[in-house]
Amino acid sequence: MTQRFLPVPDGLAGERLDVALTRLLGLSRTRAADIVADGDVLIDGRTGAKSDRLLAGSLLQVDLRESVEATVSLPEPVPGMTVVFDDADVVVVDKPVGVAAHPSPGWSGPTVVGGLAAAGYRISTSGAAERQGIVHRLDVGTSGLMAVAKSETAYTSLKRQFKERTVEKVYHAVVQGHLDPLDGTVDAPIDRHPQQDYKWAVVTGGKDSVTHYDTLEAFPHASLVEVHLETGRTHQIRVHMSALRHPCVGDLTYGADPVLSKRLGLTRQWLHAVRLEFDHPATGERVVVTSPYPADLETALERLRSGV
Repeated sequence: MTQRFLPVPDGLAGERLDVALTRLLGLSRTRAADIVADGDVLIDGRTGAKSDRLLAGSLLQVDLRESVEATVSLPEPVPGMTVVFDDADVVVVDKPVGVAAHPSPGWSGPTVVGGLAAAGYRISTSGAAERQGIVHRLDVGTSGLMAVAKSETAYTSLKRQFKERTVEKVYHAVVQGHLDPLDGTVDAPIDRHPQQDYKWAVVTGGKDSVTHYDTLEAFPHASLVEVHLETGRTHQIRVHMSALRHPCVGDLTYGADPVLSKRLGLTRQWLHAVRLEFDHPATGERVVVTSPYPADLETALERLRSGV
């Protein structure tokens, strides 16, 4: 059995003990309630009940049995992740590269969910335990804007907006070569790659996938394009650009030139979520947030502009 000592952050003040444990330990609500019922959680030295309301700064002592400990993922701050919009219903973060949206099998690195929990944010309890509040995702290797629902109303509203395709998701990408035509639409179904299950591909019978692109700037060996997504399939932009034989620069998984990637100093795909627009779940007003290019992408772009 292992003991964990967890101070209650300001963002969980007033929250039920069982709900707080789902945030702090990444457990399901049922598992958290069982731990409390077994008397394995102390609040400032006294045995807690699942309905106890917490005070900011209180200390939780949690005794974890081996079977439970294996499922626990303690939230950790995420360096470089900033909050660009925050109210009672929604928080929008600017996600750095190397951060996953939520915990998943095989991923032991930082997550948006963990970073928000560590900062004391209350997130909607809707959705699977490990990805509560998540209404859309960005790849680990893609940076930029990502919205997370804080209230149940927001979760329902944002999921509906994504399903009805009223959310505007705008990305900038640097792709190899020059697209012909310079602007257009890729309407091609995507599913798991038939031979390599870590990749996705344009596959007959796959899920409907629609990508709109517009060339913003052309260089000798690459182009800066703006991309609008109608759908949100895994790796959608990367797969569609690769299918056009213009993979994102730096995206070695989908056929990018490693020599060009090295010349530009890139260790990941040049792809950034620059703008996100949605209707606020409570007010109905249009929320528009933007994100500048991170340093590694800006440096690579300047090298292209200088003729490297």
